[in-house]
Amino acid sequence: MNNKEYNLSVDYIKSIIGDFCPKVGVILGSGLGNFADSIDIKFSLDYKSIPNFPVSTVEGHDGLLIFGYVENVPIVIMKGRFHYYEGYSSQMVVYPIRVMKLLGIDSLYVSNACGGINKDFEVGDLVIIKNHICLIPNPLIGANDSDFGVRFPEMKQPYSSRLIDAAKQIEPLKEGVYVAVTGPSLETAAEINFYKVIGGDMIGMSTAPEAIAGVHCGLEVFGMSVITNSTYTQTTHEQVVEQGNKASQKMSLLFKKLIVATNN
Repeated sequence: MNNKEYNLSVDYIKSIIGDFCPKVGVILGSGLGNFADSIDIKFSLDYKSIPNFPVSTVEGHDGLLIFGYVENVPIVIMKGRFHYYEGYSSQMVVYPIRVMKLLGIDSLYVSNACGGINKDFEVGDLVIIKNHICLIPNPLIGANDSDFGVRFPEMKQPYSSRLIDAAKQIEPLKEGVYVAVTGPSLETAAEINFYKVIGGDMIGMSTAPEAIAGVHCGLEVFGMSVITNSTYTQTTHEQVVEQGNKASQKMSLLFKKLIVATNN
């Protein structure tokens, strides 16, 4: 992607939102869209209307870019994300992160519905992502755009310790290492054992590329997983969305408290 393409997206969005300047970007995963309905919405744009923007193709991802307030904090929400398994390149998957950066955000909240590898995790648990193992092609492959970040960004701790500590002060939560895989097929038993051996606590098909792009852009990143199924039992995408919906209210409340606590 080049700057002209990003600027076309940004200019169109600004023609709608005017001088609204979001401080926080939020990406909502499968079944977690209720957070968007709980804020003071000012603008809502269909992805299809934004030049160069990808389009969501997955059930549970509405495909809306929503601008509004959590109390007095201006935010932008992606209600629906993009995945490598949809046929998008990793660079296109993270395209909206760079657009949100150009719109003014300085922190990024990523959420997902995922499967639990760690047997201490139960369906419905909220788990802070303390680190990740990304098995999806890196979104920074290709020519580096120095307007966004350096060629070799430091990635030892991609998730903000400040935001993690603040979240744990709001509510005592479990933490885990998130494994990002391409999908869309769910994991074999042998693969699950492998991901456990290499240090994974939960597994999904998103989030890590977005976190990498966020760190590259200089954003403070916070990640949270909702455990919607055990990887040791049979599951369907419909069950994932259902469990995400059940946990959405709890996650929404935590996100709202954290955004207010860390932006005032």
